[in-house]
Amino acid sequence: MIQFGGLGVALVTPFNNSGDIDFIALERLVNFQINQKVDYLVVLGTTAETATLSTDEKIAVLECVKEVNQNRVPIVLGLGSNDTRSLVAQLGVFDFKGVDGILSVCPYYTKPSQEGMFQHFSALASNTSLPVLLYNVPGRTGVSLAVSTVKRLNEAHSNIIGIKEASGDLPTITALKEELPNDFQIISGDDFTTIPAIALGAVGVISVIGQTIPELFGKGIRAALSGDIEAANRINEEIQSLCDLVFREGNPTGIKSSLSHMGLVESNLRLPLVSATEELSSLISNEMTRLEAL
Repeated sequence: MIQFGGLGVALVTPFNNSGDIDFIALERLVNFQINQKVDYLVVLGTTAETATLSTDEKIAVLECVKEVNQNRVPIVLGLGSNDTRSLVAQLGVFDFKGVDGILSVCPYYTKPSQEGMFQHFSALASNTSLPVLLYNVPGRTGVSLAVSTVKRLNEAHSNIIGIKEASGDLPTITALKEELPNDFQIISGDDFTTIPAIALGAVGVISVIGQTIPELFGKGIRAALSGDIEAANRINEEIQSLCDLVFREGNPTGIKSSLSHMGLVESNLRLPLVSATEELSSLISNEMTRLEAL
């Protein structure tokens, strides 16, 4: 079973000034990540503004990333819904050749029970042979997947192999490590707490800021995974200011601003999200310049 350890990055979807997908910028972004030695790419996650993309656009984004990637690093496809039938139906929409796993978020807005979420993810796992990573992000969905439900899902489905835990709650990482088998992959989904999460047993991170500073953040991740927590913490301290700024006006507003500073994408978003204010853009640019000098 493929391992999703180390630094995975949640790619943005670049848009041009007309609001259309900028596939040239997407190609540039993917090549940058791979050249900077990220471990895998996450396509069509929250950071990709997937909720604003049409089905045809989602297919086109995935195909573009696969074509540029050429199997150089694993690809994880974000696939989620608050409608279970719709989620299962999406499995027939995409060409999964070149896709190594599915990242599926908890049903949002409807606030299902633990039993509802168990049945939801069971339906997904039963209809695909691909590895499935659960995605717990209660700040966005309004529900939190209990450790007991994660354990039950893992026991019921051999292809549910891990979880992106984005609550930022470190005791949850500890509980998952204690309750799930050793080969169950716990992945941090919170840039702020990734290093302590690895110290508690996480195998890495699916990161937002990682696509802006993949070399520096990747160095910190590898240090933590090798047991050099002191070195990892030093890097973590250096990037906290950027973390604070990148998420100040929401995601992916801040990360697109930082990527724009690097000349990788334009800082265009689709409503209801808007670009960073001039003040925040300036602060991000200054912080990026400081980190680039390290």
